[in-house]
Amino acid sequence: MRVFCAFKGCFQHPVVCTLQSCLRQRGATLIEVLVAFLLLSLGLLGMSALQVKALQNSHSALQRSQATKLAHFKLDAMRANAAAARTGSYNLGAPGAPVCAVPGESSLPTHDQRAWKLAMRGILGEVDSTCGMVLCAAVAGGTQCTVQVFWDDARGTGGAVAQMIEIQSLL
Repeated sequence: MRVFCAFKGCFQHPVVCTLQSCLRQRGATLIEVLVAFLLLSLGLLGMSALQVKALQNSHSALQRSQATKLAHFKLDAMRANAAAARTGSYNLGAPGAPVCAVPGESSLPTHDQRAWKLAMRGILGEVDSTCGMVLCAAVAGGTQCTVQVFWDDARGTGGAVAQMIEIQSLL
């Protein structure tokens, strides 16, 4: 008995084969299909883990950029009221001891400090580790002001949880 079991070339000329040779030609076994499915699943799982890490690190980079903008925001407020900044009215905290509490407002410098701290907490997180430090000191040629922003970067990978950015400027 002869049957058509395969096509030759561009599917125009059928090839005749015996029943015995057709029985030897089999498709993929169930084991092969399961192994292929397992490999595909592992690949997709790895891709999803990479996507999660990329999102975490993207958020970490966003927080670093926002912290830099907040430090510049504070320096701009101090430049707008340079006379008070030169006298130390904008000083907040001390080296190694940043202020984490939101200050009250009674004057323009404390109003600016309150706005800065509220912006920090709104952008970098409502946690106790979102802190700031401002220190202005007289140096030759003017007043040098240092602004430090501290925040918690627990979502980022491969870095420290406690992050700090420091910007110095001469007023």
